Amino acid sequence: MKEESVGFIQRFFFIFIQILIMKNSFKNIDEYFLLFPEDIQVKFDLLRETIHSQHSEIEEYIDYQMPAFRYNGKPLVYFAGYKKHIGFYPGAEGIKYFENDFKKRGYTFSKGAVQFPVKEDLPIDLIEKIVQFRMMEIDQKKS
Repeated sequence: MKEESVGFIQRFFFIFIQILIMKNSFKNIDEYFLLFPEDIQVKFDLLRETIHSQHSEIEEYIDYQMPAFRYNGKPLVYFAGYKKHIGFYPGAEGIKYFENDFKKRGYTFSKGAVQFPVKEDLPIDLIEKIVQFRMMEIDQKKS
C-alpha cells in the first residue's frame, strides 16, 4: 500500500473516531478505549493506572464524552485521544503550575490542557505530580 493511502486511511479512521465520540454516550471508560487502536489503548491503560495509583478513593467516570476522574466528589483530571496526541486536562491551575515542566519537555499546552504525543512515552512522573497537585488543590478547597 502506498504511503499516501496509509495516511488517508489513518486520517479517515481518526475522523471516524471523533464522529463516534460526538454521537455516542459511553457508559464507562472501557467503551471509550475500544474506539482506539491497540497501541493507544495501552497508553490509556497506563494513564488510567497511574491516576488510580495516586489514591485509593479516586473514581472514574465519563464526562464531556471522555474519561474523567474525581477525588472526594470533585473533578480531578480528564483525558482524551486524538490523532497525534493524548489530551490531558488538569484544569487551568494545574496547567499554570506545571507550565515550566511542559516547556522543558517540549509539550504543547493551552490554558486547560497539555498534549502528550502518541509517538512518545507518557511522562508518568509528571502525570503523578499533576494528579497529586490537583488532589492537594481539592483538599485545600474543602477545608
